[in-house]
Amino acid sequence: MIKQGLQQKQQQGLSPLQIQTIKLLELPTMELEQRIKKEIEENPVLDEVISSEETEEGTPKNVSLSEYSADDPTPSYKLYVNNQGKDLKPQYNTFSVKESFHQNLLMQLGYSDLRGKDRQIAQFVIGSLDDDGYLRRDIESLTDDIAFRLNIDTTPEKVEEILTKIQEFEPVGVGARNLQECLLLQLRALKQTPSRVIAETILEDYFEEFTRKHYDKIISRMSITREQLKEAMEEIIHLNPRPGGQIDDSYVEQAQQVIPDFILENKDGELILSMPKFSVPELRVNKRYADILLNSANSAGKSGKEAVSFVKQKLDSAKWFVEAIKQRQNTLYNTMNAILNFQKDFFQEGDETKLKPMVLKNIAEKTGLDISTISRVVNCKYIQTHFGIYSLKYFFSEGLMNNSGEEVSTREIKKVLMESVENEDKRKPLTDEELVNVLADKGYKVARRTVAKYREQLNIPIARLRKEI
Repeated sequence: MIKQGLQQKQQQGLSPLQIQTIKLLELPTMELEQRIKKEIEENPVLDEVISSEETEEGTPKNVSLSEYSADDPTPSYKLYVNNQGKDLKPQYNTFSVKESFHQNLLMQLGYSDLRGKDRQIAQFVIGSLDDDGYLRRDIESLTDDIAFRLNIDTTPEKVEEILTKIQEFEPVGVGARNLQECLLLQLRALKQTPSRVIAETILEDYFEEFTRKHYDKIISRMSITREQLKEAMEEIIHLNPRPGGQIDDSYVEQAQQVIPDFILENKDGELILSMPKFSVPELRVNKRYADILLNSANSAGKSGKEAVSFVKQKLDSAKWFVEAIKQRQNTLYNTMNAILNFQKDFFQEGDETKLKPMVLKNIAEKTGLDISTISRVVNCKYIQTHFGIYSLKYFFSEGLMNNSGEEVSTREIKKVLMESVENEDKRKPLTDEELVNVLADKGYKVARRTVAKYREQLNIPIARLRKEI
């Protein structure tokens, strides 16, 4: 009973305007434009202002709901949003960026035979894959999340069935739940040869011995020669342990067109931030349908009341949508401005070494917004600067102290860690403890568990797996 009461309270916590704003926050500019066009098509009360002739002395000819309902007084600014910039500069065109791993999977999903709820579940599963292409969550918790987030009642067996479909997508190995499954998916997709059959058996039945490099045990238990083992190992070595993080050239060359969500200009040393709004239509409430509401309100007939209900619903929806767009723009601008101030040294010239450690919490504290809101803002958003185009996620990284007491970015530490592994003696690879000492000698005080975490994020195997035969 208590659980039910808490659940009802949670469901009633967000207003329609808040829900609308949250959904719009996640959309990049091009998707927002499409979303607005769809809303205009579906809601006859929404109008797109085509020319400035429809305004008089800078004031839009909008309509206030307060004219029709004393119980719902709404200021006129909430029924109108101006998304037109003062200077529609032609150089603010779309830019080509590499297609992301998740976007590529969603494109393949569009060509699959999954429909309806199955497609929604598949989209959710794809969104749950990490950047390396793995599904790190168990099926049961994923099923519960689908029921809660999508309101779709499904079973672990159904989710597993859809995951199997996704595992047929390119690049092969995507959707695996661990390295063993990832490698097996790739091997099974290849034409069978004697060495590949042995390799599959090794991965399926002797994976622990394989990871520990206990080659003599594998030879003995499988009754194969050392030469056969070498050939099988060659097959495994050429598989991709990171299907999402290492997309081949055929994927990299695919590009999507994006409109930068922010424009940063450097005018005589002064950084000027703006948002290109020309692609977002200028919206207002359609006065003709508002008049229908007024006229229908005077009708005592049943049809008149139905018309009032219909138009009132559309007016409310239009009001929330227009206000949500306004709040989205304000939230995006305030967030980007906070990032700009935090990383001001970097934005002057684009020098990566001047990037400060920055996490979502830093920007949340500066803007007064929730961390979840900041996360939605930076998702799939881009900024055009005088030294290149960047994803907002690029500016975020954790930080640690060096021996001088200065805070350094984890990006810098990972770079040093990668270089240390590349330069090691492959006959005696460095253990995590030894890497701690190497980093310490270079001025970076890092715990062993932190080194292990960064090593895994960089997809660097443990020392014994880096040892060459």
